[in-house]
Order: sequence, then C-alpha cells, then structure tokens
Amino acid sequence: MLRICIIGYGKMGHEVERVARERGHSIPLIVDRNNHNEINSDKFKNVDVAIEFTSPQIAKQNVQACFDAGVPVVCGTTGWNDQLSDMIEKARQGRGTLFYASNFSIGVNIFFKLNQLAASILSRVEDYKPSIIEIHHTQKLDAPSGTAISLANIINAHMPSYSGWSLLPNNITDDKIPIQAVREGAVPGTHMVTFESDQDIIRLTHEAKSRKGFALGAVLAAEFIYNRKGFYNMDNLINFD
Repeated sequence: MLRICIIGYGKMGHEVERVARERGHSIPLIVDRNNHNEINSDKFKNVDVAIEFTSPQIAKQNVQACFDAGVPVVCGTTGWNDQLSDMIEKARQGRGTLFYASNFSIGVNIFFKLNQLAASILSRVEDYKPSIIEIHHTQKLDAPSGTAISLANIINAHMPSYSGWSLLPNNITDDKIPIQAVREGAVPGTHMVTFESDQDIIRLTHEAKSRKGFALGAVLAAEFIYNRKGFYNMDNLINFD
C-alpha cells in the first residue's frame, strides 16, 4: 500500500483518488489551489509518491517541489513541453524521480504503437498524407492535446518527409502534419489519425469511454516508480520493448 499525494483536485484528481483507494492505497494529502503551500510541508515529505494533474503554468513548480522533497512524481499535465525537457534531464541526472506521459491510458499507448507501425510502413510509399483530429471536453485548457502532439511526433519520426505539425486553421505547409482540435461537451478524449492517398484512406481511432483508464494508468505508474530513481514513461511501464 502506498501513501499517495494527489496534486490537483479537478476531475482527474478525483478519479485518481477513487482508483487509488480501490487498489488499496491511502491518500494522506491532497494539494489544490486552496492549500498549495502544503506541497512544502513535512506532511508532504512523508508521502511515498505524488500524482500531479494541474495546469501548464504550475506543473514545473510542482514537479520541482517533489524533487526537492525527495518524493517520486507521476505527472500527467500537458502543454508545458518547453519546460518539461529540463525536468526530464534533472531526473535522468538523479536529481529526482519523474514518470511523465501525455496520456496514461494503456489503450492509447497501444494506439501510439499502431500508428508508429503504420507510419513506418507508409513512409516507403510516399503517397499517403497524415492528419490528426482530437476531440475533448470544453474544459480542456491546452490545444492541441498532448496526445495529439505525441502522435504527430511519432509520425514525424517515421515519415522523413514530415518535420513538425501545425494547428488548424493556421497555414499548413507540405512538411507539417495538420492537427484539428475540437472542444465539445464532456468528451473525455477521442483521437483520429488519417493517412490519405488519392486512392484510399486509412484511419485509426482511439475513443476513451471515461477518465478511469487515464487514472488507472497514473496509479499503475505510481506503483511502478516507488523506490525507483530517474525518468520513466509508459514504454517502461508496459514494457513494449
């Protein structure tokens, strides 16, 4: 049983709490806007792992506080890529323990691998043009989603004719993967990757039914990094390699 601190008590924080308790863990501390100073308290230093789902503006500060307290942290906040690399490097240097994923769903990470395979095969054909559509609830703050960016990065790595992505309706050049971000209702997350040629269309889709899959992945990540040092991601957890 782990003593888990939840940092960020929005919808994901509530779901993480429910799943963690179902798996027998305790939640001695929840840090949110009204008590954020407790991230520097002795009570925080006594937890086993922290799980962080907040906002891009405060994610780095929260992860650094975990490093300073010697608390391994699972982070699922997206939209702070420009600062994330610094924290990953610190973890790799042994200055903290970080598990980061743009999406903690086991199904999404299998979806990543399917798109990697598709992009690798289609790169030999050249006629297929990739595009991405992501649909999320209206309260999601960042666009495109971290998952859509991860998908674009996977395709870029395996289709040499592409070297980035662009969010519609911005101008799209031939070497950028177009991403359309849709915000509607209470959709937990849908991602569609299309490879289109003049002859046909190949479309891969992942549709989340609820937030539980994301929360379960985050709790599994917390269990995984307990007593570990360094930087980890979903490939380590699922052991694809």
